[in-house]
Amino acid sequence: MMAKVWLAGLVFFGAIAGANAQEGSAEMLRDHLYSGRLAEGLAVLEARADNDASAAFGVGILTFFSAIESLVQPLYAHGFNPERGIAVGPLFGLAWDDTDQERVPEPLTYAQLRGYLAQFSNQMDAAVSALLTASEGEFAIEIDVTRIRIDINGDGEADDEETVGAFLAMASSAGQRLDLDSGVAPDLGLPATTFALDNSDAIWLAGYAHILAIPSDFFLAHDFEDFFNAGMHRLFPGAELPMETYPDGGQLFMDRDSDALLADAIAIVHTLNWPVIDRERLMGVKDRMVSIIELSRQNWNAILAETDDHLEFVPSPYQTPLAPQMTVTKAMVEAWRETLDVSEAILNGELLLPHWRYENLGFDLLAWFETAERTDAVLLLTGSDALPYLKSGEIADAQTFDAANTVFGGSIWNYAAWFN
Repeated sequence: MMAKVWLAGLVFFGAIAGANAQEGSAEMLRDHLYSGRLAEGLAVLEARADNDASAAFGVGILTFFSAIESLVQPLYAHGFNPERGIAVGPLFGLAWDDTDQERVPEPLTYAQLRGYLAQFSNQMDAAVSALLTASEGEFAIEIDVTRIRIDINGDGEADDEETVGAFLAMASSAGQRLDLDSGVAPDLGLPATTFALDNSDAIWLAGYAHILAIPSDFFLAHDFEDFFNAGMHRLFPGAELPMETYPDGGQLFMDRDSDALLADAIAIVHTLNWPVIDRERLMGVKDRMVSIIELSRQNWNAILAETDDHLEFVPSPYQTPLAPQMTVTKAMVEAWRETLDVSEAILNGELLLPHWRYENLGFDLLAWFETAERTDAVLLLTGSDALPYLKSGEIADAQTFDAANTVFGGSIWNYAAWFN
């Protein structure tokens, strides 16, 4: 009897010790996320991760944001600034107020850009692995996502202008300025900012790591050097790219700046013809898309299995939303799952994509991934490069996504960005 009492006592105090350790790890994670000391936080939490679910999640989320930091720092150093590169001149009617005149971009080469993209993809793969490992544990860590800091300019300090909240505000403002009243620019404001992130959110974030890595892998699968030379100076003004070697001095239709912007836009479209040079990486893009779908299914399985109800980032139909616009219904979950099934069928070539030019024939996306020798956006759109991938079969149409359109309506893309 006494032995049983001792055993029960050991289990009880062990549980308390484990809970205290997890709360300590949660506090460490918040401290390092909010201060932008990502590398230091990784080192601390990696030492605790084997027996601490909160620390394991900390490793995953810190790896995720470290990957982003490792990409944005060199891009910043090379002067990445699409708003300045695109919006200057009377064509957009926007005046550029350069408040960062002391910033002198470093020269950028095509090889350097490919190197940054390859490193980013590799680091996102590491984030996926760490996050999925963390998702096997039980934890709930309250985090105000707008307070997360990333050292964007690489000066060793993440200040108030380098928080996720500041970035969202800046991106929303820039999007609205470039929107020109079209209504296309998304609203990046969050209805709530503090969430108790748990194992389902680790799965969600792993899916987003794949999403962010897809553009890098797609670029790397191709030779896009002509595109880089013709138009990348619009994203990296001042980085000594070829089209900035000589100053713009003349005009053709309107004014010097607007004519140059128009000419660059034409050159960009003309050079959207990229030879495939890495088939494995191109197939990897497709594989990432399939993984995103599967992780979304796993995410919803985990969400629907939850029995708590506390600061949910994506609530189940049985949990309390943090804001009215964050309400999730059973119909939404069912429609989303149906949309996942349809998307997977398209990726696997079981359901064909429609092409505006060809009646009763559909585009086999899987065949394109497996055999395409180039990606020419213009010729795919106009039809000639689509010919090798056309075949008879079931073709997706508006009715294919009827459930999603009925439930989500015009907000489908907002929900897609949220649900992942």
